[in-house]
Amino acid sequence: MEGLFQSADWKKEKHVPVIEIPEKVGKGEILEVRVSVGKEIPHPNTTEHHIRWIELLFLPDGEKFPYEIGRAEFLAHGESVEGANKSTVYAEPIALFTFKTEKSGKLIAASYCNIHGLWSNEVELKVE
Repeated sequence: MEGLFQSADWKKEKHVPVIEIPEKVGKGEILEVRVSVGKEIPHPNTTEHHIRWIELLFLPDGEKFPYEIGRAEFLAHGESVEGANKSTVYAEPIALFTFKTEKSGKLIAASYCNIHGLWSNEVELKVE
């Protein structure tokens, strides 16, 4: 899989998933993680160019494999029986994931653009 995922500063690249977490998380507390694409520079999300899905994984410290927390698919991109971008419904690539953990670790988000491929980002989660 190495080399398939692209990454960059999300403030300068519209395809990078942005991971937002609270500053403090207690052991066993329900954690809300917001993941979006296009936070600083909006992604077009048209029939021709859109984010298809976002996925979130969690790799706890000291463990070998990550846990798949969830996946959100975005299926409305303006397409209709009348043609491309004729609908009034356009999905926005924003997802909220919730889970609890006893350990700190790494949150890893991945997203897929139908034209520009796979993108990833990660942040450290500190559990107190």
